Amino acid sequence: MPGAIAAKLAYPERKIVAVTGDAGFMMNSQEIETALRMKTPFVVLIWNDAEYGLIPGTSCVTSAVPATSASKNPDFVKYAESFGGERLSRRAHSGSIPTLKKALADDTVVIIDCPVRLFGKHETDAASEGARLPGVRNQP
Repeated sequence: MPGAIAAKLAYPERKIVAVTGDAGFMMNSQEIETALRMKTPFVVLIWNDAEYGLIPGTSCVTSAVPATSASKNPDFVKYAESFGGERLSRRAHSGSIPTLKKALADDTVVIIDCPVRLFGKHETDAASEGARLPGVRNQP
């Protein structure tokens, strides 16, 4: 997210989208406050698999025993709203182009929580069926 803030400051006329995993978002989520204070609108698309997704993926390649890296995420919609921005967050199912288009039209920071399943069966959102991403080795 710091890169998205910098991109918006350098190119204020452009629409900026930061794509991050849920763990990466949590490592920089305090920057929501910075972006709102500095009036640097952009969209954050969170691929939410409720774990440090690269760890189990690489451990399955390098080891017979997969590493455990599950995490208990906050409700990202409520978390983002707690920073005080109006219409600050939305929950979306993967492939929700209308949600992204609407977010890009807003003049604020918008958080889109997009539940996905990258490696194996891991439920991230009871209301979501998740997504299977091309090019990613999906475990049964």
